[in-house]
Amino acid sequence: MYTDMTKAVYAILIAFIFNVILCPVTIPFLRRLKFGQNVRDDGPQSHLVKAGTPTMGGIMIILSMVFASLFFLKGNYDGCIVIFMTLGYGIIGFIDDYIKVVKKRSLGLRAWQKIVLQLIVTAVFIYYIRTQTTIGSEIYVPFMHGFTIDLGFLYIPFVICVVLGTVNGVNLTDGLDGLASGVTVLVTLFFMFAAYGAASGVLPIAGAAAGSLLGFLLFNSYPAKVFMGDTGSLALGGFIAAIAVMFKMPLFLIIVGIIYVCESLSVILQVGYFKLTHGKRIFKMAPIHHHFEQCGYRETKVVAIFYIVTAVAVLIGYLAAQGLF
Repeated sequence: MYTDMTKAVYAILIAFIFNVILCPVTIPFLRRLKFGQNVRDDGPQSHLVKAGTPTMGGIMIILSMVFASLFFLKGNYDGCIVIFMTLGYGIIGFIDDYIKVVKKRSLGLRAWQKIVLQLIVTAVFIYYIRTQTTIGSEIYVPFMHGFTIDLGFLYIPFVICVVLGTVNGVNLTDGLDGLASGVTVLVTLFFMFAAYGAASGVLPIAGAAAGSLLGFLLFNSYPAKVFMGDTGSLALGGFIAAIAVMFKMPLFLIIVGIIYVCESLSVILQVGYFKLTHGKRIFKMAPIHHHFEQCGYRETKVVAIFYIVTAVAVLIGYLAAQGLF
């Protein structure tokens, strides 16, 4: 009889090996299809060499995660809804990437189209939470040893904001080689141990996500041979948001997902300040990882710093979660 953590380890290994096999086969295929990344002309000059690097690599993250999860989904409805969120947002990202890369329409899906699709996927998730679980409308408060607050009628709009905010944050973090994938591995490990503490069936699914990302990092780390694109970043955002809500821990995303928060805030502040001052900027470039590059930090240095910040944030998140399970 396998323990829950043993299942998670198997899921990590299965997803990792599957992705390590899949990537070398898929990357040349994406290159032949000319699914290459477009690079911003106003961005760091060092990024211009990345033009043409295959994107939509999130397909490999999703496939390896789902494949590994299949071994642990029998009767595991909580795991199924997390996979649903991952796939749902991954499909939205794939459509967006396809329009950008194949149809050559730089903006991809129109804003209203993306919001409508995201709300549909999120609505199904919320329906499951409200009707098929005992989660209720309570959420844990960090550092309060299991203390919860009941959001009541505010719970549904709160969850919508959490999901859309997390997805957007992960998407904005995906701007440097290995940044979003490495940061998300660490955040996933935090929730994997939360799942273990809660004895949740989501545990092997979190393991599958971690293993898939580790395998992808072999090809996505600097210099990247493939980018995840919106296909990957939206899928990962959906996964992280879903698992946080499942454990009543959305407020913990502010801690363990501090990089996502900073990336999002930097864009919000930059755009808001630019409009208010008619052209002035707070940062040299947003999201904030590009600001550091423009300040003279090498890409690999910025990525390493963000990894370290996330690792420390995860440790703080562990302390904040004491008494929850």
